[in-house]
Amino acid sequence: MIRDSVLSVLLAVASIHAFAAPAAGDPNASLSAFHAALARGDKATALSLLAPNVAIYESGFVEASRDDYAHHHVDGDIAFAKTSTRKVLRHSEKMAGNTAIIWEETETTGTSRGNPVHSFGTETALLEKTGAQWVITHVHWSSRKAK
Repeated sequence: MIRDSVLSVLLAVASIHAFAAPAAGDPNASLSAFHAALARGDKATALSLLAPNVAIYESGFVEASRDDYAHHHVDGDIAFAKTSTRKVLRHSEKMAGNTAIIWEETETTGTSRGNPVHSFGTETALLEKTGAQWVITHVHWSSRKAK
């Protein structure tokens, strides 16, 4: 009984660590972990993948820091991500030293506030390697409804 409990705790800790610590050499892992954290409702992990001075552009609005995003927008993004599915249609990237740029075209389906959603989006993300982790320093999202 105690052995099963200890094993359960160790597995839970390993799972949390796997989501919170993306591979140091892979900016794609950090960006994917950010989106996965939003979909799980894991606000702490999502925020940990953003640089303190991140700039997030969406629909003409700007969140100028991780704190701004944490206080104004992350909860809405989590609510949306939990009720929708984001599929990457195209992906490209460029790396130079400790900087990476990732471009993605996506299709999102699901619901938002009880209404059906079907949209196509673009994402441009700039990441920097700080210490052993790639963090998002800028992201720009744009979307349109499917016809």
